[in-house]
Amino acid sequence: CAYDRSVLNRSTTAEIPGFVYLVALVAALGGLLFGFDTAVINGAIIFLRKEFALGDLQTELAAGSLLVGCALGASSGGTLSDHYGRRRLLIVSGVLFLLSAVGAAIPRNLGEFIAARLVGGIAIGVASAISPLYIAEMSPPRIRGRLVTLNQLAIVIGILTAFIVNWGLAGLGASSWRWMFLVAGLPSLVFVVSLMAVPESGRWLAQKGRGTDALTVFTKLAGPLQAKALLAEVEAAIAQEEKGSIAVLFRRPLRRPMMIAIAIAVLSQVTGINTILYYGSLIFTEQAKSGSASSALLANIVIGGTNLAGTIIAILYLDRAGRKPLLMAAATGMGVALAAAISSGF
Repeated sequence: CAYDRSVLNRSTTAEIPGFVYLVALVAALGGLLFGFDTAVINGAIIFLRKEFALGDLQTELAAGSLLVGCALGASSGGTLSDHYGRRRLLIVSGVLFLLSAVGAAIPRNLGEFIAARLVGGIAIGVASAISPLYIAEMSPPRIRGRLVTLNQLAIVIGILTAFIVNWGLAGLGASSWRWMFLVAGLPSLVFVVSLMAVPESGRWLAQKGRGTDALTVFTKLAGPLQAKALLAEVEAAIAQEEKGSIAVLFRRPLRRPMMIAIAIAVLSQVTGINTILYYGSLIFTEQAKSGSASSALLANIVIGGTNLAGTIIAILYLDRAGRKPLLMAAATGMGVALAAAISSGF
């Protein structure tokens, strides 16, 4: 499968078709919905708890049901997308986001609410697995890393948006939590409609032996001069992958880097940040004695804004400073913050 690899890097970023950025932005909407649906429970839980008279265990079920769906969606999303295609799975996740938004806004009891959030969790799991994959497969090599970071940026924007919406709607009264969830219906609908305007992943088409269709997609994304070279590179990579198996990941030299990557992912989560994302409003009202629900929701906005600022800094310096220094700086910051929280008695 001979081709001139230098063709892939001849044109400048300015020559990249705008369609590439459109595709990335559409897929990143999945990340925005991911962030919004994850964080919206933070403000809604105050009012939900009062309306359904929830105890501690019931409150945990209301907040944690989403995570069960996330695990189901993330574990099955990759396999299903290999069979049915990336775009189709993203459309399915968009429909599930929409159903969850409406279902979580109109429940008559806790059981119905948990079912709706479970559906939303499945949507999040699928989107978290497929959105960055779709963006990567639809991006020219020279800007692939930059475009994939759009998904993470969209996630933290979604989190901040949820906090702002919660604070803005809190004044509607005891049933304001219903509107907090329903708001996600609009971007969910936009996500589904937008996906109708973008093509299936060129790499997936090539993997299914649909080379002509894949070439059409690559032409839209990279231009006619690079499309054939890009298709040849993808077909060569697919052929190489088919010779291996998942067992390769557990052999040297891949085993150690893989275990380190998994450890970093796990350790970054067990710092307790998800407790703040899910229960921040309750913590600020009941533990920190911040007073009104509005004050607690406003404090969440500060946290969401800080999260967004940190993500932007990471994106800007990712290629300049390198991955390891940024990870070490982030880990140090988390350690200092946790030590300060413990020493303050919070």
